[in-house]
Amino acid sequence: MSVDPRIQSSFDRQSMMRTLGAQLTAAENGRAAITAPILPETLQQQGFGHAGLTFSIGDSAAGYAALSILRADQEVLTAEMKINLLAPAKGDLLIARGRVIKPGRRLIVTAADVFARSDGAETHIATLIGTMIPTEI
Repeated sequence: MSVDPRIQSSFDRQSMMRTLGAQLTAAENGRAAITAPILPETLQQQGFGHAGLTFSIGDSAAGYAALSILRADQEVLTAEMKINLLAPAKGDLLIARGRVIKPGRRLIVTAADVFARSDGAETHIATLIGTMIPTEI
């Protein structure tokens, strides 16, 4: 999978993703992937990656999956997003893989799964499901 320059430009304008050290690694055909290191600044009190980090990259992966199926003169906004945290974020890197479940003209139903990588192994730590709204630029 690759990243369309239009989508990369949108991602690059997100200061939150830059602050988290996140990178958009794929976005096309209703799918997207974002990675983010688990940094000392993004830990919760027990030393795991914070759920806010998990949610942020999961939400963005779902959003960029939606954007990948839209026209060049459109962007997306999250209307709602639910997260189920499945396991602690232990490791060195989080990987969020977003996808479009149901495209629509007014609403796009999306999902994302987030994994923590530790010693090369991935653990499924969260599932998100949400709704994106296409907007005109």
